[in-house]
Amino acid sequence: MQIQILKSKIHRAIVTEANLHYVGSLTLDEEMMDAANIIENEKVQVVNVNNGERLETYVITGKRGSGICCLNGPAARRGMTGDVIVIISYALMDFEKAKDFKPWIVFPKEGNKI
Repeated sequence: MQIQILKSKIHRAIVTEANLHYVGSLTLDEEMMDAANIIENEKVQVVNVNNGERLETYVITGKRGSGICCLNGPAARRGMTGDVIVIISYALMDFEKAKDFKPWIVFPKEGNKI
């Protein structure tokens, strides 16, 4: 049996930009992506702590070390600069293997630094 399980979580990143006129996605600092084991184009769930909004999108790689966390396209309607968000990705995994799996969890510091 396969189940979905938490693979990666970036807990309490700060939205640095909201760009409505963009194709759509979430741009993240490459350093934060590496720390959370998230790759470009990976599907993520974004949960906005400030307003309770939830959305699914994919990740675009942002400049390493920039601290960027930008809601693009329609996602820009779900949050604004300064909002606190949680970024979550899941993996499909064998039930028995999932029992021992340890997800990557990142707690960004000020400026979305690792």
